[in-house]
Formats: sequence, structure tokens, C-alpha cells
Amino acid sequence: MKSKLLLLAVAAALTLPAAAQAQMRALSDPVVPHADPESLFTSPDPILNRNKQAALHIQRDLLKCNKWSEAGTWLTDRYIQHNPVAASGLAGVVYYFTQIAKRPVLDPCPGLSAEDPNGVVAVTAEGDYVTILTRRIMPYADDPSQSYTTTWFDTWRFVDGKADEHWDPMTLPTGPAPQAAAETGERG
Repeated sequence: MKSKLLLLAVAAALTLPAAAQAQMRALSDPVVPHADPESLFTSPDPILNRNKQAALHIQRDLLKCNKWSEAGTWLTDRYIQHNPVAASGLAGVVYYFTQIAKRPVLDPCPGLSAEDPNGVVAVTAEGDYVTILTRRIMPYADDPSQSYTTTWFDTWRFVDGKADEHWDPMTLPTGPAPQAAAETGERG
């Protein structure tokens, strides 16, 4: 009797995580971008307006249209990066987007729109900080042909109208790095 219960418990333990994962679906309402996102990048306060306008150029010209040759207009040389996949410094972030991500330039550069996959939801500014909330469309782990939406954020601290520091919720990929996995395979 005990062995049957033990086998049943082991079988349940092995199937429950897969069953639970198969049932995982977003319960939240979809994230909907603002109908006129560029209108969110203004303020009656001249300093907040300058910073929001710089954030607009970062979001549109750099992140959407990949005009990284213009990055020095909107980012300081020391640009402190808190995203773990890109280095600090103007050269580091430009290198990431042009050499690692290899994002092609969009020319002409269209304005931000509600149809953008990472459409802007909201923009807030306080003091030297501007935060942009955007929609993220994420594939389900068990069926990448289906997706759900969630919210991403980017926050910048501005100095004299240029972004000097950046935060977002990026994390490092899980699992071994491809090079580390190859090295492990060669040693074995």
C-alpha cells in the first residue's frame, strides 16, 4: 500500500508542474497604448518639458528608429546604464544597439503610434526623472504562437537636457551562456 501511495505521489509531482504551466494564462486586461503617445511628452514646466522632449527623442529616434548616430544629442558621454545587457557610457549603449542587437535604421523615422508593439502607455516626469511606460507583447512559454501583454518601463535621469542614467526591468537570460555551454561540451 505504501509503495502504491509513493508511486502515486511521485507521478503527481512530475505531472503537476507541466499541468500548471499549461494552465498559465494572463488574467489581466490587455495593456493598451495611448492613442496619441507623442502628446504625452510635454509639460508647462520648462525643465520637465525639456526632459520629456529628450525622452521622446530617445524613445522615437533611438529606440524605435535606431538612429544611434544621433545618440550623443540625447545621452551624456558617461550615460550610466542599469540594464545588465548593455555597458555604461555613450559608446557602450551605441555598441549594444548597433553591434549586438544589430537594429536596422528606420528612415524615414515614423512618429510613435498606438500600433507600435511597444506602444507608449504613459509618461511621467518629476525633477530630473522621466519614466515611460510601454506595452510589451510576450509569447506564452508553452505556445509561442500565442501572446499576452504586460508593462515595461524605462526611467532616465537627465542632466542639462540629456539622459545621464537609465533604469529598466531587464534581467540576464536564464541558463548557461552559449559560450559557456560550448566550453563545457568540449571539456567533457
